[in-house]
Amino acid sequence: MKHRTPAALAALACLAGMAPTQAVAASDGAKHHAGYTFAVIGDVPYGQAQIEAFPKWVDEINADPDVRLVQHVGDIKNGSTRCDDSYFASIKKQFDRFRDPLVYTPGDNEWTDCHRPNNGSYNPLERLSAVRSTFFAKNNTTNGRPQHIDGVNRAFPEIVTWRKAKVSFAALHVVGSNDDLVPWTGIGEKAATPAQVAEQKARMNTNLAALRSTFADAKKHKSRAVAVSLQADMFDPTYDVPHENNTAFTPLVAELVKQSNAFHGPVYLVNGDSHVYTSDRPLASGSRWLSFYGVKVSANNLTRITVDGSDNNKGWLKVSVTDSPAVLEWSRVPYRTQAG
Repeated sequence: MKHRTPAALAALACLAGMAPTQAVAASDGAKHHAGYTFAVIGDVPYGQAQIEAFPKWVDEINADPDVRLVQHVGDIKNGSTRCDDSYFASIKKQFDRFRDPLVYTPGDNEWTDCHRPNNGSYNPLERLSAVRSTFFAKNNTTNGRPQHIDGVNRAFPEIVTWRKAKVSFAALHVVGSNDDLVPWTGIGEKAATPAQVAEQKARMNTNLAALRSTFADAKKHKSRAVAVSLQADMFDPTYDVPHENNTAFTPLVAELVKQSNAFHGPVYLVNGDSHVYTSDRPLASGSRWLSFYGVKVSANNLTRITVDGSDNNKGWLKVSVTDSPAVLEWSRVPYRTQAG
């Protein structure tokens, strides 16, 4: 089923979010690049059956001649399996089989939650370092087919921005488990440690800087849209109001609203984390998320999409840049090979 995202905000009702297209140059002179296409996946592979199917899924995306970039929005394993170096290396091997550039933003399952005994009782900050050394050994370079991408801070090589097809993109590093402020109970912690709090603060500040930079780039170069991607579902429909475990996301939500309101075009947000495909406007007028995050104004031009994941991971999202006012269109493409 195909969805067309309305940026004209008039007749079309079914909007979509998005994930980045091409991780390459910061400048491109072509007009609108209608038809420029990229793939989005997330929360995959989960469990042994998906691990075995993943190479074939890579092959299927590689076989689509339209695709120019792939993005993985985090969680390269499920939350109840080990976070070992050997597993990271096996996923890196598959990532590098992609024939197009791959932009990967880490999820909570590969580092934040690794304190759990069934994950190996690791220190999450040590696992974050392992993720960076495995997947981001070369700064400013994509996974998959290596191409240049613009990093914003060498200490956070996974946080990147780029522009392609008159769209300004950012891949941020924001994860579930309250962006890693949930206590690491698996290694005996009852509250967030000082090191944990300091890491989250520094990473969030870098995310906010990248977000501001992306919108500034969009205004400077007259981009037709802005697209932001990250792992955490900050608008998980299972959250209650009020929800004590959402505090870390508040500055980012506020900045998204501020920047979206100052941008005269569609804004897209893609995330994983909650595993069920969703397309909505979580910060539009009347949304419960405005009071949930204490935001005083709405962002009616912001659309987000949650990609299928976990047991729902039976396909990938195909997104194209078009000449329509909406800028982006997408469809869900089922895998020919199913896990198990």
